[in-house]
Amino acid sequence: MLAARTGALQATKRVLPQATRSLSVRTLAAASTRVSFAPVLPALTRSTPLRQFSASCRRADEELVKVPSMAESITEGTLKQWLKQKGDFVEADEEVATIETDKIDVAVNAPKAGVLTDLLAAEEDTVTVGQDLFKLDTSASKPEGGAAAPKEESQPKEEKKDEQPKKEESQPQKSQEANPEPKSEYRKPDSSQPAPKPVEQSKRDSSASQEQQQPAPGKFSRNETKVKISRMRARIAERLKEAQNTAASLTTFNEIDMSALMAFRAKYKDQVMKEHGIKLGFMSAFVKASTVAMKELPAVNASIVGEGNSAEIVYRDYVDVSVAVSTPKGLVTPVLRNAESYDFVGIEREIAALGKKARDGKLTLEDMTGGSFTISNGGVFGSLFGTPILNTPQTAVLGMHATKDKPWVDSNGNIVVRPIMVVALTYDHRLLDGREAVTFLVRVKQLIEDPALFALHCA
Repeated sequence: MLAARTGALQATKRVLPQATRSLSVRTLAAASTRVSFAPVLPALTRSTPLRQFSASCRRADEELVKVPSMAESITEGTLKQWLKQKGDFVEADEEVATIETDKIDVAVNAPKAGVLTDLLAAEEDTVTVGQDLFKLDTSASKPEGGAAAPKEESQPKEEKKDEQPKKEESQPQKSQEANPEPKSEYRKPDSSQPAPKPVEQSKRDSSASQEQQQPAPGKFSRNETKVKISRMRARIAERLKEAQNTAASLTTFNEIDMSALMAFRAKYKDQVMKEHGIKLGFMSAFVKASTVAMKELPAVNASIVGEGNSAEIVYRDYVDVSVAVSTPKGLVTPVLRNAESYDFVGIEREIAALGKKARDGKLTLEDMTGGSFTISNGGVFGSLFGTPILNTPQTAVLGMHATKDKPWVDSNGNIVVRPIMVVALTYDHRLLDGREAVTFLVRVKQLIEDPALFALHCA
């Protein structure tokens, strides 16, 4: 009995470790299932932030371009045109957009080469200095050209599809030709159609329809079109109204015999063109005459600054002449600085350069800023007589007009035909008295009528 119990106990000891090991394997397997696979799903769901992080790395090469500073007095403008679109590649310093201001159009250039990824403003929007304008991906390279467009490959397939319905449409025609209907059926009158009208009635109906189609005599189009006023035109209107409300404007006139100046120009224009490549016109003579007269009458070149008892008069030892130039967008007045230091050829060269920049829309704010005296030549448009408006805060503006042949009494009392130009000087009577204004204009007249006097006033 004791031996039997001892053998059973030993057998139990041999089986128990195996069962324990088997239980531990199953338990560990189940535990590993719960421990190792349960965290897998959270790990996968947390991969999205990693993708966002990689995108932010690409944005590190994305540059945000802002509205540039334009001038101290200009803080905003109108986005007139996007010259490039989203997805376009631009070179460094290439023009991307144009902003219209009160004075000039400002070009916005790309600071670096890259691809436009986003446009942050629409055309005709008001944008301010420092505002975000567009995004530029500077890591993008310039696309290679010459790749075949995919649209060209798909065109032959579309043409083949279009050929099938044509064949189907032609089949009924063949069947109709194969089984034509008797001609007698076509000759039978259709009872559903109305009876033909008499000839006289049809003529009356046709004439009535023609009268309805033709517009009645004396009627014209009365359509109206509204266009938003440009910033430049609005600024011009504001400045002109300001001049009328601020200055005590008065205009004095005189007539100038242009014979001597025209003879001077005819004699030397070919030589000037050959040596300098510049056309010799009348503007240089009037600019030079004005600067000479201003040395004798400095109040014409002065201006009033401030209001009331705190106002001051600013006198200048230089003459910055604003030359009025007409452009498609309006009248602009680029400045010829230190005009007193130029000779005839130099004045013509500078005026030609400023005029070209104005017509091409390339004027800068530096070209437009300042000016102490303005000359406007309405004669190029055929103006015979007019009163120019002051370009505040300037004190005077000289208006030139067209030269026309008129009867003239010469120094000997004879009536002769001479080319005459009417000139006008509008001035601010708050600073400039009538005596000074008239004296200034007479002095200009004397110099123009005798160009040899310029030799006595060389710069």
